Amino acid sequence: MQETLALAWYLMRLRMRTRLQYRVALALAWVSQGFGYAGAFASLWIILTRFGGMGGWQWQDMALLLGFHTLGYALGACFTFVQLRRMEEIVRDGEFDTLLTRPMNIWAFLSFSGFNIEYGSHVILGVGLMAWALPKVAIDWSMLTILQLSASLFSAALLTGSVITLIGATALVLRRARYLFGIYFDFWELSRYPITIFAAPLQFLLLSGLPFAYMAYVPVAALIGKPVPYLGHAAAPVAVAAGPVAALIAAAFWRFAIRRYQGVGG
Repeated sequence: MQETLALAWYLMRLRMRTRLQYRVALALAWVSQGFGYAGAFASLWIILTRFGGMGGWQWQDMALLLGFHTLGYALGACFTFVQLRRMEEIVRDGEFDTLLTRPMNIWAFLSFSGFNIEYGSHVILGVGLMAWALPKVAIDWSMLTILQLSASLFSAALLTGSVITLIGATALVLRRARYLFGIYFDFWELSRYPITIFAAPLQFLLLSGLPFAYMAYVPVAALIGKPVPYLGHAAAPVAVAAGPVAALIAAAFWRFAIRRYQGVGG
């Protein structure tokens, strides 16, 4: 285990040094991503300030939701998205067969060797929004509340990485997975909003079969005392547990997919 962790840290540092060789390109990527998100969030700010809220959520509540959503996604996606989005090509081109010969867990190798620091703008924007919003929302701060915020953020990052892992592993079984990322981002966009503005069937779907509500809405609603459909007072512990449970499911499916993998020749 110690050797694996040391190798993972080495792969991360190697990846970061490689990316930092092109600092101007990296800075431009951060700026472009930051402006893209800022433009979308500014549109929401205009709507909320013009119409007085969205489903009972004022701008400071939405700012916390958006910041939490952006930061949680970045922390999970920097280890998984770019790496596993290529799984279809990795399988088709036979690259996965060579990965099977490496003396390291394949998921860990892909994750840490492809660690993506281009999510820096997401982290800065997410932390900035949360830092602005947290003093303005009604939260009864205590050590338990701080632990709840930290644990639910970690859970949201785990959930993001787990869902992306599930999608990537599908390529090992079906040889195709890229189209699923399009579906993923359709629902990911919905997870930026309070689910109470959606119809009841969609609310239930986002809280059960496709648990995107746990990426931001449920933990933030539990933190600021907003009602959560179907969960009620269980919202906070369920939000903390969602990520670890998803990680166990993703790990089991990844192992199953590797057992089913038959090589590029079929």
